[in-house]
Amino acid sequence: ADPLFIDPYAAVLLSLDVADQTSESLVSHLMPSAEHYRLTTRYLDDTLQHLISRSDNFRQIVLLTDGMDTRPYRLSWPKMSIMYDVSPGRIFSTAAQQLRGAGAKIPRNCVLFHTPLESPDLQEGLCKNGFNGNRPSLWVLQGLPLPSSSSFKSLLLVISNLAMKGGIFIGEVPHFPDWTAAADMVSEQDRLENLFFTQGFRVSFVLYENVAKDFGLDLAPQREQCGRVLFVAEQLRFSDAQMESFWTHFERTEEDADEEGFEEL
Repeated sequence: ADPLFIDPYAAVLLSLDVADQTSESLVSHLMPSAEHYRLTTRYLDDTLQHLISRSDNFRQIVLLTDGMDTRPYRLSWPKMSIMYDVSPGRIFSTAAQQLRGAGAKIPRNCVLFHTPLESPDLQEGLCKNGFNGNRPSLWVLQGLPLPSSSSFKSLLLVISNLAMKGGIFIGEVPHFPDWTAAADMVSEQDRLENLFFTQGFRVSFVLYENVAKDFGLDLAPQREQCGRVLFVAEQLRFSDAQMESFWTHFERTEEDADEEGFEEL
């Protein structure tokens, strides 16, 4: 009766046998963490919309997803927004075909490019699709398969190389099996904070309980979170493209200075 968000295309992505089940059955059997998922999605939706509405700079948005993210179709996007979906290629292709068949469309004057997660060089793939490291960017992580902390570290490196200084990275980090030795949630957050910092990000973490309170909900103690962490991070380094532009300008300045000195002689 009072949904946290409305996704008019979610049902399109269900198989026929699943679509025939009641919503109660879906929640109880297929998504035991439905409450957690709804909170995460609503929080990221709101944060994303807030960031792009308060600034004209964020027109490059990178969605790191499971291949079935409907945000490009259901959210309101400013004109000239360029969205990049990074996800498993086969899943994205199947989902995109079903969504188009249901009439889902990208808003006018906006575009969506897909870069397969399995690309041999993810950074090169995004650049080939037109990503510009000299322009601000906003990155959103939800659903992207990250089997280990090393895979997340590799992802952070790609983002750090591509994102212009001041870029924003928001999302949800899953629990990594190779971090099971962590004694508690605090120590795991310490590991994450260090991981972000070593790749040039300043990060803050968001408690699910606080998100629930903001929406007037009581979040029961959940084992369902399973070590997941919500975060907001800011890029503190210059992107590779910015550094390349700097050195190009620097070399030109030196050449001009040499020519002026030669003329004086």
